[in-house]
Amino acid sequence: MQAIANIKQGWAEFQAMDARDKRSKIIDTLLNNAIYILLVIFVIFTATRNANFLTISSLVNIISLAASSLPIALGIGGCIVLTGTDLSAGRVVGLTAAISAAMLQASDWANKMFDNLPEMPIPVVILAVILVGGIVGLVNGFFVAKFSLHPFIVTLATQLIVYGVLLEFYMLNGNNGQPLSGLSDTYRNFITGTMFSIPTGNGQSVAVPWYVLYAVLLVIIMWFVWNKTTFGKSMFAVGSNPEAANVSGVNVFMTTMMVHTLAGCMYGIEGFIESARIASNTANTGLNYESDAIAACVIGGVSFVGGTGKISGIVLGVFLLRIIFVALNMLSISGNTQYIIKGLIILIACSIDMRKYLVKK
Repeated sequence: MQAIANIKQGWAEFQAMDARDKRSKIIDTLLNNAIYILLVIFVIFTATRNANFLTISSLVNIISLAASSLPIALGIGGCIVLTGTDLSAGRVVGLTAAISAAMLQASDWANKMFDNLPEMPIPVVILAVILVGGIVGLVNGFFVAKFSLHPFIVTLATQLIVYGVLLEFYMLNGNNGQPLSGLSDTYRNFITGTMFSIPTGNGQSVAVPWYVLYAVLLVIIMWFVWNKTTFGKSMFAVGSNPEAANVSGVNVFMTTMMVHTLAGCMYGIEGFIESARIASNTANTGLNYESDAIAACVIGGVSFVGGTGKISGIVLGVFLLRIIFVALNMLSISGNTQYIIKGLIILIACSIDMRKYLVKK
C-alpha cells in the first residue's frame, strides 16, 4: 500500500511540473535506470533468438546459478557499504573449496589427498571453512581499520597470500597440484541433491538442488543482520560518514573488523557449496568470483559512495547477472567476449551509481 501511495504522490508531483522539468525528470529516470532497461531489451532479444531461454529448465538453471553465487555477493556487499571492496574473496572461496573437498573425499577414493583422514562430519567441515574465511576477513578488517589502509590494497595483498597458501595446499601429501575430486555421496547429496522437482511437460522434470534452500536461508539471515541489529545500523553509519559515526558513539574500528570478518565467513560458505557443485576442484576454483559479486552488488544498488545498499538489491543484482550470462551462452557468445561484456556492465553500473550520487549532492 505504501508503494502505491508513493507512486501516486510521484505522479502528482510529475503532473505539477512544467514541460522543461518533465523532460528533465524523464531523462533522469531513463539514465538512472538505463542498465535495467537495457537488460529487459536484452532478455526480450534473447528470447526471440532462442526459444529455450524462458523454459522452466532454463529458469531453474538461472535460479540455481544465482543461488550458488549469493553467499559471496552477500559478503562483499557489506565491504562496499563501507566504501571498500574485497579482492581476496575469490581466492578465499578457492581455498575453502579445497579444504572442503580434502576433508570430504570418499574414504575409498583411490587418489584421496589424506589417506588416513576419515570422512569428516559435514557440520565440522562447515565450521572449519567458516573459521578459515573469517580469519582472512579478520585480517583484512584489522589492517583497514587499524592503519587506515585502503581496502583495495589490503585485499590485493591478502589475495596473493591466500593464493599462495592455496597452491601450497594442493601440493600437500604428494598431491602435486592434482584436482581434488571423488567427493563423498553424503557431501554431494547435501549440496546438489534434489530438494524437489518441477515438471516440464512430456513426463520430464527438472531438479531444484538443496543449495538453493541454503542460499535462501543466508539471504534471510543477512537481511536480519543488516536491518534489525545494532551492527547493521553501525555498518551503514560508518559507510555514510565514519567521523560522524564515531562522534555518535559507534565503534568504527570494531564495526569495520566485523563487516570484513562476516564477509570472510560468507566466502567460506560459498567455497563449501562450490566445492560440491563443481565436484572437481583445482587451484583456479574461485578465480574472478569477486568481480561477478562486485558487479552484482553495484547492479543491485549497493553504492561505492558508502552507506547505501539493500539485501534485496544484492539478490536482484545476482539474478540479473546470471540471466545475462545464461543469455550470452544461449546466443553462442564466446567466453572471451563475455569478459568484455562483464567489464562493460561493471563500468556502466558504477557510472550510473556515481551519477546518482552527484545529482543528489
